[in-house]
Amino acid sequence: MPKASGNYESEIREGRILAGMTFSQRVWALTARIPRGRVVTYGDLAKKLKSGSRAVGYALHRNPYAPQVPCHRVVGSDGRLVGFAGGLPAKRKLLESEGVKILGEKVDLAGHRV
Repeated sequence: MPKASGNYESEIREGRILAGMTFSQRVWALTARIPRGRVVTYGDLAKKLKSGSRAVGYALHRNPYAPQVPCHRVVGSDGRLVGFAGGLPAKRKLLESEGVKILGEKVDLAGHRV
């Protein structure tokens, strides 16, 4: 049942998608499911939501729940580190601290993609 207030913070942090959530809330909920040490691409999330990668990126840029909703674990379609409000050096540091292998400017998708 949709919440009257539209505040789904606990559900988002738990990775649950409910009827009545906005597109951005659904993006954040899916992002909350990405385990430590793993990544997904913007396209992966877009495909699950039947949307476009840019719309996913726009929603993640406005993520109010970071770092608990780990938008740093979302990378470009080729594994490239892109689109992080905290800056790409910070994104790289966060991913490396989780054991994600980065070759040059790209994540090793074969070893870390969900």
